[in-house]
Formats: sequence, structure tokens, C-alpha cells
Amino acid sequence: MRKVLLVCLAALVLHLLVLLLPRDMPEQELAIARAIPDSAKRVALLKPLKDHPKATGANLREAAELLREGSPMDAYELTKESERREPGSVETQLLMARICHGQRMNRCEEESLRKAEAVAPGDARSALLRADFREEEGDLAGALKSAEEAYHKEPGRKGVGVRYARLLSAAHQGEEALAVLRTQEGNLGKARLWMEQGLVRVDQERLEEARQLFAKAVEADPKLAMGYYHLGVTSFRLGDVRGAEDALRTADRLDMTNMKALSALCAIQRSMGRTDAVTATRMDLERRFPERLDAVRTACVTP
Repeated sequence: MRKVLLVCLAALVLHLLVLLLPRDMPEQELAIARAIPDSAKRVALLKPLKDHPKATGANLREAAELLREGSPMDAYELTKESERREPGSVETQLLMARICHGQRMNRCEEESLRKAEAVAPGDARSALLRADFREEEGDLAGALKSAEEAYHKEPGRKGVGVRYARLLSAAHQGEEALAVLRTQEGNLGKARLWMEQGLVRVDQERLEEARQLFAKAVEADPKLAMGYYHLGVTSFRLGDVRGAEDALRTADRLDMTNMKALSALCAIQRSMGRTDAVTATRMDLERRFPERLDAVRTACVTP
């Protein structure tokens, strides 16, 4: 009961803030909008920023990001205004490309990406974003071409080498992927490097080598949750059920905001016919992720 009262009080405070705060600074509207999950209320707060004389391009981009999922066309209008106020911003063009892609506005998407490349020809982000779009569409060759372009532009930029290596691996070019990863140790560190190399070995079906790499990764960094996750999944594929469960429980303990480890554990328990264990794992997922119940039911199917 006390918790319910606290939630109600917090909601009341937010509504009072909306009503009582002076509406002369865009930062205030943005701060309130960040605390409001309801997209309709966010629109009411943020849409007027399009005509706000004090709103900067960065203010308008942040407002558009907050509306991108719930009200994409309002996000589009805010981004257009951001472009008008800061015509040389690559960030604005990248945001516009994401909005247009989400709305299947292909011409707008390509135009925005071209503008981003024109504004910052040495910036890898536009090529990376194009790689994301092509992969999402199932065009692996197109994604790989764009990731290669990004890598040649900024091979030392964080995330670029890994993205390129993963696409090379997906395209059955494992040794080339490993060669790229070896150039990324400075960005990744030993533990993350071994984990990424392990993923390449998984794609090559060299599972024992992959497991050894994942084990080295978590030994080097005992807090590497995804390292334990991949160690668990690979151990199960090699028949080590107990080792798989231990690794997945450790991954879950290290990152309790991610449902992947418990979902994998549920799949293992189900495959072994352990009905009671599946039910317990499902209940744990439902308790921890009440806002994602549809995803939970898909990830952990009870008998």
C-alpha cells in the first residue's frame, strides 16, 4: 500500500511540475518529458518546441528522439526544424535517416544519409547506419559493403571494427573477421576481444575453441555478463548442461536488466523436460519484467 501511495505521489508531482513550472526554457520541457513514459503527454510537451525561439538544434533533436517511437511524424517535424536551425549538423541528418527508415520513407532516408556524408565525409556513422538498415532488410551483402566503408573511414572508432567483423563472420569470412578483430584490441581490451573471437568461432561451428575463448574472456573480466551468456549457450551445445546453467545464472546475476540469460536457461530446462524449473524461471521473468510480459511469454514457453 505504501508503495502504491508513493507512485501516486510521484505522478501527482510530475503533473504539478507540468502545470506550475515557467515554460520559457526548452530544457525544462525536455526534463519533464524524460520522466513521462506516456507518448501522448510527451507530444503535448514537446511539439511546441518546434516554434520555441530558445530551442537549439540539440534541444529539437532530443525532443525528436523522445517522440520517435510513439509519434514519429511529430519527431520528423521537430527534426526538420532542427535542420533549419543547424543546417550543418551531421547528427540531425542521422536522426532524420532513422525516422524516415522507420516510416519506410526510402527517398527521405537516402537523402538524409547523403547529406550526412556530404557534411562529414570522413565520419563513419552514416555508413554504419546504412549497414544497420541493409542488415535489417536481410541484405547481408549490402550491409557488409557499408560496414567495410565505415571501417576504411574510421578503423579506430569504437564499435566500427566489431561491427565490420561480425558482418564478415555472418558472411562466412571468419578468418578475415579475426584479422579485423586483432586490430581492435586497444578499443576492446583482452576480455572483450576474446569474446568477439569466440563468436566468430561459433559461426564457424568450432564450438570447443569458442568455449575456450569465452572461458578466457570471463576469467580476464569476471564481470563480463555477455561473456558468461555466450559461454553458457556454447557449453549447452557441447553437452555440458550443468556448466551451461551455471554460466547463464552468473550472466543473469551480473546484468539483471537483460532477460537473455534467463530466457536461454528456460529453453535449456524445457529441452530437458524439467517442467517445474521452467515454471520457476518463467515466474522469475514475469516478476522482473512486468512491462515486457509478451516478450517473456515468447521467450519462456511453459508446457
